Amino acid sequence: MSDLFVSREHILQGGYFHSTLRKLQEPDTSIEPHNIMYPVFLLENVDAIQPVASLPNVNRYGLNQLIPALTDLVEKGLKSILIFGIVETLPKDPTGSSADSPFNPVVKALPILRATFPSLLIATDVCLCPYTSHGHCGVLTETGAIDHAASVKRIAEVALIYAKAGAHVVAPSDMMDNRIKAIKDALIASKLDNQVSVLSYSCKFASCMYGPFRDTMKSSPMEGDRKCYQLPPGSAGLAARAAARDVAEGADFLMVKPGLPYLDIVRQTKNQFPTHPLFIYQVSGEYAMICKSGDSSEIQNTLMETLTCMRRAGADCIITYFAPLVLSIINKK
Repeated sequence: MSDLFVSREHILQGGYFHSTLRKLQEPDTSIEPHNIMYPVFLLENVDAIQPVASLPNVNRYGLNQLIPALTDLVEKGLKSILIFGIVETLPKDPTGSSADSPFNPVVKALPILRATFPSLLIATDVCLCPYTSHGHCGVLTETGAIDHAASVKRIAEVALIYAKAGAHVVAPSDMMDNRIKAIKDALIASKLDNQVSVLSYSCKFASCMYGPFRDTMKSSPMEGDRKCYQLPPGSAGLAARAAARDVAEGADFLMVKPGLPYLDIVRQTKNQFPTHPLFIYQVSGEYAMICKSGDSSEIQNTLMETLTCMRRAGADCIITYFAPLVLSIINKK
């Protein structure tokens, strides 16, 4: 076992340097603001705001529109966000070069968001699919297969740029083997390993429930699908192996995605790694279904029951587009 491997596995301070991360190390079954992470879509045009047709009450924001929206939510108790960048004028190419461009909306926004909201935990999704011309999460070979080495190299490069720009947490969502190791090594080499956490999409399944999200991000594959790197929906064994792989490579936190249909995987992963805070992503398809569950009272009841079940299954933090509603419910209580 190499010294570098031992260092990655035993770097603990990257998992509790922020007050919100420390709260996640004290699990229970309540639903408090630190148990909720809000996913936000960031546009290049800083003054733009675009409603998402398939996701009621969800918008895509330019930075100048996002800041007032977040200001209101932070005042209501919002503790953390997960940023997804959307490009409309920057080029998309086979290697996703716009992902870590200095003109990327996430790279430009991070230092401003850090300065504006000093107590807010800021996570960034790390993936190539919004920036590649082919829409896949990695670099492809000439035959259209995933080029593993090139993909992992690019993902680590992007994660490091986001870390240097100000992200507290980098969250690789591509599901490529060994990308956690590559990211951790990059953070260690830049002396950021105790200042930036790695949240691994460790158990991400090839689900039909991502449709509204992919429409929002304009990130659907041009050809084929992602079943060769995302997990088969019926495979609990692969989920356990994927989580073990990412823990061994130094992941600070794990994630199960989607949420409600995979609560057995949430419990399995929490039992497997009880010392690692566990995130669950209530994905766009789940959000859309709950929005159609009835009137506002029925939506709230369905939502809170669902979130409680996620917490009961072992989730420490729930990534949900319902974060503004959840904060309002918590504040009323």
